Amino acid sequence: MNKGPFGTAVCLLPLLPSGQFEEIKDQQEKVMGYLDSVLSQSTSQVHAGDAPVTGGGLSQNAKFSYGYASSPGKRSSMEDFYETRIDGVDGEVVGLFGVFDGHGGARAAEYVKQNLFSNLIRHPKFISDTKSAISDAYSHTDTEFLKSENNQHRDAGSTASTAILVGNRLVVANVGDSRAVICRGGNAFAVSRDHKPDQTDERQRIEDAGGFVMWAGTWRVGGVLAVSRAFGDRLLKQYVVADPEIKEEKVDDTLEFLILASDGLWDVVTNEEAVSMIKPIGDPEEAAKKLMQEAYERGSADNITIVVVRFLSNQEGSSTDGSD
Repeated sequence: MNKGPFGTAVCLLPLLPSGQFEEIKDQQEKVMGYLDSVLSQSTSQVHAGDAPVTGGGLSQNAKFSYGYASSPGKRSSMEDFYETRIDGVDGEVVGLFGVFDGHGGARAAEYVKQNLFSNLIRHPKFISDTKSAISDAYSHTDTEFLKSENNQHRDAGSTASTAILVGNRLVVANVGDSRAVICRGGNAFAVSRDHKPDQTDERQRIEDAGGFVMWAGTWRVGGVLAVSRAFGDRLLKQYVVADPEIKEEKVDDTLEFLILASDGLWDVVTNEEAVSMIKPIGDPEEAAKKLMQEAYERGSADNITIVVVRFLSNQEGSSTDGSD
């Protein structure tokens, strides 16, 4: 995900009108500090293995199956991570799925993968108030990551798109532009919103906090970052928050499957195309691989990571619905 300047913004910043930075002088130091930190990031900082990775599994209660596929794609470095986890909490079989797309290096995405779900299932209200538990877990994970970055001389951040299955509830949360899409009744529905700096409400929030949004190849926070919410990004944290937007869906006989993916897929494949492409594929690992290959063949220039969750049977009874 080309979230940082990585060449593009560096070429464009000197071409900005001469008065541009004078008007935002109080923030110039932060912006340039962020640029320096990202540019000093070694491209060799990757997690092991450049080959595509795929896999999958089935829940103990046979209610859902899942598959994943992840590849550096055409990139020389890998900053995407994913997590697929089935756990037992208070007698409930719980599914936890996530896609984390790093920028400025892999540190933030890897940290979120390793800590977000553990923080979430330890939350005392995980079952009783899942949405507030998710918000708290996102905030706590972000705070702890930023603390761990105190000795770092370069910045890193990550998107997150997560889906939590608890009983007959599917709770989706996200920061950034990794996206969640469901197939319900044969149709595609986005259940997350990409957080982009030029969205009216996001721009307003950033400006209210004293920040600015600038065109530098694409719309960027401070002329630097192409997403408006993320984990990490210490030097822009005042504006780039880790507050997730959360949506809840009921798992019933109309809900067929869920796709979580980094923008390496969504940059080249529409929601409707993705759903249509894998609707006939019963094995979610094969479905994830199909989407990964399609994105690559369509020329995606990014890392590509996909998690597919297929709902196998109706939830009997209608225990707590909780949907809005």
